Amino acid sequence: MTYPLLEKIAEKLCYTDLGYQRINKKLKLDYSRNEIESLLQKNILSATRILHKGKNYYIYNYSKNIRVTVNANNYRVITVDRLKL
Repeated sequence: MTYPLLEKIAEKLCYTDLGYQRINKKLKLDYSRNEIESLLQKNILSATRILHKGKNYYIYNYSKNIRVTVNANNYRVITVDRLKL
């Protein structure tokens, strides 16, 4: 099930050079920019929980054990974390 807010976030998502590096480092990957963008699009659209806390959205995808942190004002990806089981 896709929620309108998740669709809006996925559509407006933006990245910085540091963001790409941080995502690869945190997830222990070596993905290109396109691969990272595709990965995050899929994970956001199939998210199981979204939390708006302060100035950020915390988007959880429990099936992939990933949390994506997105700035709520400009939709910039801040970081991605693996969830601890």
